[in-house]
Amino acid sequence: MSYLPDSPISATVDYHRDGVQHGFLKLPHSHDDSAWGSLMIPIAVVRNGAGPTVLLTGGNHGDEYEGITALIKLANRLRARDIAGRVIIVPMMNHPAALNGTRTSPIDKGNLNRAFPGDPCGTLTERIADYFTRYLVPLSDVVLDIHSGGRTLDLLPFAATHRLPDQDLARRCLEGALAFGAPNTLLMSELEGAALFDTVVENQGKVFISTELRGGGTSTPESVALAERGVENVLRYAGVLAGEPHPPVSASRMLEIPDNDHYLQSEHAGLLEFCVGLGDEIRAGDLIARIYGMERTGAAPVEYRAPVSGILIGRRHPARVAMGDTFAVLAVVLKNFD
Repeated sequence: MSYLPDSPISATVDYHRDGVQHGFLKLPHSHDDSAWGSLMIPIAVVRNGAGPTVLLTGGNHGDEYEGITALIKLANRLRARDIAGRVIIVPMMNHPAALNGTRTSPIDKGNLNRAFPGDPCGTLTERIADYFTRYLVPLSDVVLDIHSGGRTLDLLPFAATHRLPDQDLARRCLEGALAFGAPNTLLMSELEGAALFDTVVENQGKVFISTELRGGGTSTPESVALAERGVENVLRYAGVLAGEPHPPVSASRMLEIPDNDHYLQSEHAGLLEFCVGLGDEIRAGDLIARIYGMERTGAAPVEYRAPVSGILIGRRHPARVAMGDTFAVLAVVLKNFD
């Protein structure tokens, strides 16, 4: 059995103390401007006696702002008397990336959501992942990780879960995703699934709920309101807040990304022109986009057609595209999740 040393991260909060605490996850970081410095990742803990624990996270990627905004606001207003149990709030998991407004950390270029389960002796990003894997997830019963498309993607808003071999866990995760109350609820086949926060949480038998709430490197009143309502709904689903989750304005549409064929990658670089809009229904063979070379005039564009039928649930936000960029994501409509 391999031995992992204790995490270099220390918490200035006591996870087992009642009341409201605002503090930091301190990760030593020696650099040119501070020989014995630390990264200071903000954390809030609200506890009121025995009960379930919900871990709420945002800023897994630093350019996804709905979760960061909603969770900072929640940390500022939530009081112990409001709950039964414990809420752990980390609005900016990858704090260096959030401060830099980028998907990855400016310190080590680490993509936190591709660094799990992490390494206590690895890069700074891997050390953050390790702390969540071995310290915060085991404390939790339900984990909500709020994502959006960041600077490079725009996505129809959805709450997401996965098909899992543990049918009881899959059922509970689906219940949590539906409770979030997004316009769409999605079963996802993930790219690079083994390195995701999702997988770490599910492998520990905990309920995991993720989201994608638009994107484009910004937020809107509507997307932040959806995040805030969804967070409250998940706390109600878990039993930390009293009452039933607030139902969405209309029933959540059930969708699935069943395999990697539904992620369309560009094989050309240039200027991207979409021929369909976000949310459109597309049949296999339909023209989705053209890519124009930018080196000269007089050259015909390359056409990209749908390899499968579905709904355009996600699209690249910038018009410039490089080889290998995912420029479109398709999902199929499900009548149920059986």
